[in-house]
Amino acid sequence: MTRMTQPVIGEDGLARCPWAAGDPVNMAYHDEEWGMPVEGEAAHLERLTLEAFQSGLSWLTILNKRPAFREVFAGFDADTVASYDVHDIERLMAETRIVRNRRKIEAAVANARATVALRERGGLVDLLWSFRPAESPAPRGTSEQVASTVESTALSKALKEAGFAHVGPTTMHALMQAVGIIDDHLVGCHRRGCASLPR
Repeated sequence: MTRMTQPVIGEDGLARCPWAAGDPVNMAYHDEEWGMPVEGEAAHLERLTLEAFQSGLSWLTILNKRPAFREVFAGFDADTVASYDVHDIERLMAETRIVRNRRKIEAAVANARATVALRERGGLVDLLWSFRPAESPAPRGTSEQVASTVESTALSKALKEAGFAHVGPTTMHALMQAVGIIDDHLVGCHRRGCASLPR
């Protein structure tokens, strides 16, 4: 029999996805951001970049370092990051407050350049949202959640063709969850439905 982890009831009486229970940073992110649409190119590029940096690490690690990421990547302004050169990459590799992975840092710069280039074809935001499925998943437990989908695989392919790096199907599924392209909050979670808010 497949084990299904249901929403967890917190001390405040609210039901949450299990990953949000316990740590206050995770809980705040779950309650205030995860699954909610964001506005603008920089906000979408930020989520794409942070999801790429998260690969192989805990999301809590990324959340705790997010203020530093925002600082060193100029608020994820695509034009600014796109102008970073080899000296900037070395500067970022010496920055102890972020994840110092050369491939991920180089990917972040490449992705900013690709984001700038995409403006001629509608932009990053429209491209990401064009892969929103007709129906959002409605998982009743964590055993019904998946790591990637047909849509996240197609999005990954489209982004790679546009010059993006470190945007595999699993990472893009996490991005789609994060920005509300899909609603992967468990049925019964008090944040279920937040993805239906207008972007």
